[in-house]
Amino acid sequence: MPAQASTDHTAYQKLQTALAGLPALANAIGEGAASRETKRELPFDGFALFRESRLGRLRLPVEWGGLGGSLEDVFEVIATLAAKESNVAHALRIHFDQTEALLLSPRTPFNELQIQRAADGAIFGGASTERGTSRPGEITTQLRRDGEHYRLSGRKYYATGTAFSDYARLNVHDEYGNPVVAIVPVDREGFRVLDDWDGMGQRMTASGSLEFDNLLVRADEVTPRVLSTLAGRHGGALRQLHLVAVGAGIVRNVVADAKNYVLHHGRPVLHSPAPTAREDAFIQQVIGDLTAHSHTIDALVRDNARVLERSSQAIRKGESDAEALVLEGALATARTQLVVSKLALYAAERMFEAGGASATSRAHNFDRHWRNLRTIFSHNPLLHKARVIGDYALNGVTTHLTEGRVF
Repeated sequence: MPAQASTDHTAYQKLQTALAGLPALANAIGEGAASRETKRELPFDGFALFRESRLGRLRLPVEWGGLGGSLEDVFEVIATLAAKESNVAHALRIHFDQTEALLLSPRTPFNELQIQRAADGAIFGGASTERGTSRPGEITTQLRRDGEHYRLSGRKYYATGTAFSDYARLNVHDEYGNPVVAIVPVDREGFRVLDDWDGMGQRMTASGSLEFDNLLVRADEVTPRVLSTLAGRHGGALRQLHLVAVGAGIVRNVVADAKNYVLHHGRPVLHSPAPTAREDAFIQQVIGDLTAHSHTIDALVRDNARVLERSSQAIRKGESDAEALVLEGALATARTQLVVSKLALYAAERMFEAGGASATSRAHNFDRHWRNLRTIFSHNPLLHKARVIGDYALNGVTTHLTEGRVF
């Protein structure tokens, strides 16, 4: 076997081995997840297991020390984890966004450092959003010069996953008011993670506040931030599909919980001629309906992942159709999000038809699925997305589709 072919085969085997271990990893991370949700215990142990798996390097090319996985691989990892512990899957959103950005960005000294960190197994968290601004997306946190470096004071919110991370990616302004990104160690003095997320769902994603008290930010930890590049726009769609993939995993969990309830706790309804719940025709119909919804959602996410893989490849290779493919990715993701939100929320409500009043027991904690899905699909206004898609279909308008924000 030629040397290059041997190298490629070895890399392929490493990728396949890592992916083959995914079900066992997800099972281990998800052990006791429903109970932890009632107690609001953050999944630090789950993140420790994820680190050991080295799947955080999944999207990095082999020559960079990664596994060379596709976006279809990435979103299958997210959905599989979410099927057992949706908080861990959700909390990896910034990390996989960051590794994708590194894949598609110029090889600057700043990016080289982040690539090495990711290859060494580091996990990235961070935050952009702030509370108390007049409009969403406004940033008031600003670096101030301190000799050759900077200091930062202020707060961020929606810091999903940062409590479990090694480095935080912060969207701030430089001393002149220009948008920049700063990536700093989470354990640095002056950096504080507050577990103050009080949403009804995704309770253990550590999506609360970050507090900066005269935090040192070194000059080489700062780089300009531009959303409207092709890579930036692609990243916007990637972040949205990450949420959808988490939803896909939750619906898999809905199906598993509904089946388990019927098999181990269910009883046929009073007037049913069936001797057991599993033989009740109406309960069978409910389970069949749920599995069909989950199958459809998974298929939509896989197809969408392939669309984003094409746009990613085009950007990386500098292909002439990259612009069109990035636009296609934004449209595909928004359409997927709209449809999956309806299918997923229906499934989370429909599962109770398989059990009756006893299925609402707090001991089962089945309502977490609907709460988690409702929280995930409240991240961005889906009515706005439907309107934007319609405006494009009717009038060819791409204004919001090309901002690199929520499309």
